[in-house]
Amino acid sequence: MHFSIHSARIVLLALFSFLMLGPGNPAAFARAPGHKRQHGQRKQQIEALEQQWRSAMLTNDLQQLDKLLSDDYVGISLFGQISTKSMQMDRLRSSKLSITRLDLSDVKVKLLGRVAVVTSLADVAGTSDGNPIAGRFRYTRVYQRVSSGAWKITNFEATRLTGPTANGTPPGVAAACREFRGFGLD
Repeated sequence: MHFSIHSARIVLLALFSFLMLGPGNPAAFARAPGHKRQHGQRKQQIEALEQQWRSAMLTNDLQQLDKLLSDDYVGISLFGQISTKSMQMDRLRSSKLSITRLDLSDVKVKLLGRVAVVTSLADVAGTSDGNPIAGRFRYTRVYQRVSSGAWKITNFEATRLTGPTANGTPPGVAAACREFRGFGLD
């Protein structure tokens, strides 16, 4: 193997830089100064999109929902039904799904690069296929930042809560958690 003096200098410079700024120096791996601000801005964007989604569902704003949902959207309803974007839009267009109350709380946004995962507690009322729906649900919604820079909803899943305690934990789970705490597993 033949190295030129120029190549050797580059290797030595890289090695020197690693040794001087390597794993022992936390500053070498510090995030850029604007990272926290950008993180906060992206989180606010997702929170605003959640409100746009909520408003669009309550007013049956199909144009807004079409903009929010990705073309490869997959949702899992509280009844376990799987729906694509076109299926969801058809259900709303034909009023097979109508939401009259959608109150969100305990909203959490987790950013993972070009993906955002939102979880929430929702008090919902409306109808699905002519049957009344009402109750408290936990949901997960996944957003992906597409090449245009826009965030799109790619996935959704809802779970009905039965007999929740004040913090949204079902009584049986709450009792099991208390029991585990007694074993020092918390």
